[in-house]
Amino acid sequence: MVVANCVMAATSDSTTSQAAQARHRFRIPKASAVRLQTFKADPPEVALGERLFLETRFAQFFAAHAKGDANAILSEGDPVLASTVTTSGQSLPGPFAGMSMNCRACHLVAEQGAYGRGNRTYSDFGRRSPVPAREDGRQFTARNSPPIVNALVARECDMFLHNDGEFGSGVDLAKATFTGRNFGWLPAERPEALRHIAQIIREDNGKGQLAQEFGGYSYRQVLGGSSSEITEDYLVAAEFRLNVRTASDEQILDAMARAIEAYMRSLRYSRDERFEYDSSPYDVFLEKNKLPRRPTPGQSTRYYIRYLMTMLDDIKEPRFVTPADKCFKMLKQDFRFGPRELAGMKIFFARGGNGAASQVKNRSIGNCVACHTPPHFTDFAFHNTGATQEEYESVHGDGAFAKLFVPELSQRATNFDAWLPATFHHPRASGTLCEIPSADFPGRADLGLWNIFANPDHLAIQPALLRLFPEQRNPDASVLLPQTLALFKTPTLRGLAMSPPYLHTGQKDSLEDVIRFYIKSSALARAGALRNAAPELTEMRLRDDDVEPLAAFLQALNEDYE
Repeated sequence: MVVANCVMAATSDSTTSQAAQARHRFRIPKASAVRLQTFKADPPEVALGERLFLETRFAQFFAAHAKGDANAILSEGDPVLASTVTTSGQSLPGPFAGMSMNCRACHLVAEQGAYGRGNRTYSDFGRRSPVPAREDGRQFTARNSPPIVNALVARECDMFLHNDGEFGSGVDLAKATFTGRNFGWLPAERPEALRHIAQIIREDNGKGQLAQEFGGYSYRQVLGGSSSEITEDYLVAAEFRLNVRTASDEQILDAMARAIEAYMRSLRYSRDERFEYDSSPYDVFLEKNKLPRRPTPGQSTRYYIRYLMTMLDDIKEPRFVTPADKCFKMLKQDFRFGPRELAGMKIFFARGGNGAASQVKNRSIGNCVACHTPPHFTDFAFHNTGATQEEYESVHGDGAFAKLFVPELSQRATNFDAWLPATFHHPRASGTLCEIPSADFPGRADLGLWNIFANPDHLAIQPALLRLFPEQRNPDASVLLPQTLALFKTPTLRGLAMSPPYLHTGQKDSLEDVIRFYIKSSALARAGALRNAAPELTEMRLRDDDVEPLAAFLQALNEDYE
């Protein structure tokens, strides 16, 4: 991973391989007056995780066409990888054309930069991501591909991954991805997927193009961790080592997933030696005005926000940030935090409650920090913002979502296949309420967390999900289930320029579109017309003339990432 700044221009060599262009180096901050960044090689286990992230041989398409040869070069690739889908309908050449599915196909960084699409923070360009064609007829993922940068950042609360909180760790996510539908495997095919993936690891000869980008070693050598066979740069730590010849298929998958998780943890936005974010115009503005960039130990987030805004109000002449302070290298945006961004920040940080509604005539209330809390700009929790309802009603008409039948827990439990998403234990389940809305199927919708909460096929994550309801002393799943309807995880707002389209539906192409969506959703929530609305929405009081300053503030949360 690399975080660029003014003094380090990004370079690209068109003659290098796609895999080489996809690789990134980790920089650690260097204490100096100008805070230069110095390169440091990835830890070996992170490099291994990146290699696995780029590997295209784990997919079902490769298994079906390689004729049992783990090192085969396919005569033709999976058609789904021939192009990259965009929101405009324009198809760009796929960076992995001629191959089969890998993690990177949906979590891009610089692959499409040559076509003027700009860098990404490990998300793609479509509203939903294409998946390999199989007998079930599925063509796209149910949700927009989320960015991975900062996805595994350290936090005080439980870890939830995917928009619906399906996974509690990067290990669980990686294992399910490698053996799941995104890689072309049907739910009942997990044993077959496991055997195939283990075969690739055991029989890889280290001569492929991707292997050459990572030292030219086989997976057996790297996982074996023998200093007599490989150099120190690829000598993984003891806890990542495995003798693939004697290990079981499941043990091999576990080892792969641990390396993937190590790689994901390395993907994070820049922070200084005090672990404070330091590379966005917003961060520089706080530093320049000697404002705290994060809560002090023991300080609650709510108190920190109130203290920060009090200090800001006491500054009569703020020191603004201009391109003279710093510049972007990867973004076509001025590095700026001026009066317009400050106005947007005050709207963003303005909280509802405590009689705030009576002050609406005098000021706008964004109440954004209720869910997008600094410094990460996410509370890592789940909320219903109305995105599911908006998309459903765009297909079926106003008021239709309120009429959608949603079963109670007892009804759902007695007919898993009719309602919940397919798993290995329920391979024929329809996942009716984990689907993209369709005019031909009015029963299809995406209820997010509802699909995972109290789901017997996701037992490991249930204790953490129950902790989302701390006010329930004796939690009753049948009572809590309706409260999870259409809840989705709060995304970070850092790096938004590199992750459109927005929302889990991928329906918003610009920040202005997102803000207008919240103006509409908050009005519906106050009117009681938004089913299971997040209570935070009712305290949001925005006007049309708030769109521009709020968008400017959100843009000030961007930073270079390559």
